[in-house]
Order: sequence, then structure tokens, then C-alpha cells
Amino acid sequence: MSINTILLVVQFLAALAIIILVLLQQGKGADMGSSFGTGSAGSLFGASGAANFLSRTTKWAAVIFFASTIGLAYATHAIKSGGPVESGVMQGFGAGAPKGDAVPAAGGNAAVPAAPAPGAAPAPAPKGDASVPSVPAAPAK
Repeated sequence: MSINTILLVVQFLAALAIIILVLLQQGKGADMGSSFGTGSAGSLFGASGAANFLSRTTKWAAVIFFASTIGLAYATHAIKSGGPVESGVMQGFGAGAPKGDAVPAAGGNAAVPAAPAPGAAPAPAPKGDASVPSVPAAPAK
């Protein structure tokens, strides 16, 4: 059995213990009923022993839960990879990006026009296209 499996079992049992212990504890308003003789005076732990026992047990279950969480984080990332973990949203972000002044192939995305060759004259705008405004030619001097 690996250390991750052991820590996962410990974490699961600690979480289950925290849930049960928190549900067993009484709220602050429950002390009002015990003053009229129907409280925890006859309980297993005595008049105030149950509250102390449950709160201490909950505290230690929480300590075990957080320790197993830290242990899982350490065991998963530091031991497995042998160094810093390179995972996340930005992993491999620039790996497929073109380098320098590379131009995408002509058969690529039709929405992106290809760059003109160096020294070539710019292509005239098509006539009759409503999306391209026509600009009058400047008068010759």
C-alpha cells in the first residue's frame, strides 16, 4: 500500500469523525434546558464532561485531518515529480506559438489575411463592397 492510499484513508476517517462529533455536540442554547433538570446531569461523562470530551476529540480529529491534507499535498507533488511541479493553467502555453516573424500558411484560417510579400504593392480594395468605405484620390499637384 502506498503512502497516498494510507493518507487518503486517514483523511477520510478524520473527516467522518469530524462530521459525527460536530453533530453530536449541543448548541449554546441547549444549556437552558439542563437548568430545569432535563440536561446532561445523568449522562455518561457527567454534567460538563461531555462537552469537554467532544470538543477535545473534535480538535484532535481536525488536527489529524489537516496533517493528512498537508501530507497528501507533499507526497503527491514533491516526492512523485522529484522537484517543482509544472502543472497548471499555463502549462505548455507558448509551446505551439510561431517563433519570430513567421507567417501562417495560406491554407490556414481564412478570416486572417496573409501578409503581403516584402516590396510588393498593396492590393486595391474591391469595388462595390459596402463594408469598405471608398476614399477619394488626392488631387495631383
